[in-house]
Amino acid sequence: MEWIAFAIHPLHRHDWLLENVLLLVVVPILALTYHRFPFSKVSYTLLFLFGGLHVVGAHYTYAEVPYDSWWESITGHSLNELLGWTRNNFDRLVHFLYGLLLAYPIREVYLRIAGIWGFWGYAFPLSFIMATSMTFELLEWGAATIFGGDLGIAYLGTQGDVWDAHKDMALASLGALLSMLFTALLNMYLQRDFAREWAESLRIKHPAPLGETEIRRLRERRQR
Repeated sequence: MEWIAFAIHPLHRHDWLLENVLLLVVVPILALTYHRFPFSKVSYTLLFLFGGLHVVGAHYTYAEVPYDSWWESITGHSLNELLGWTRNNFDRLVHFLYGLLLAYPIREVYLRIAGIWGFWGYAFPLSFIMATSMTFELLEWGAATIFGGDLGIAYLGTQGDVWDAHKDMALASLGALLSMLFTALLNMYLQRDFAREWAESLRIKHPAPLGETEIRRLRERRQR
């Protein structure tokens, strides 16, 4: 319902369409895989929260979400002035929450499909968030270059900050790091064999080197 409401008269229709491409891909995948791979209620809640924020950002464009006006209408004071901000920081918030909210659902995928555990159950989701954050910044740059003009500027949303992409990636990484640290601390408290599992996940399972040694072994095996 929220998506439908915010789909009505967005600030920039073409930018809204670009922003919703990923959402229109992910939501059907989640629906089609629900019976075979249902996420936990925690993960669905986190996904819903992030999706809701993205819908708001797509409606206004991330650089023009009027959160400061909303805050001022409630409190009578400007949030930007209170925090010393000189730009619209809604996009910064969403990049941070991308890491904070989505690292756990990604961890669930890694644990349940890839079968990783211990240290890697926290390191891989963090790495995934960092990699996809970088990929998204590259896609933003590519889309802005292709479409150009006002649409490219609205979609990129740098607001004149030459370090915008770097800060966005850093905030997403920080959010994911905090999410995985909290998850690790919670598991450390609840899981009796936490230390053993962590140590076991870091133990060398295959002492023989790979690379050219493995290629030689496979070639010899093929020739038999």
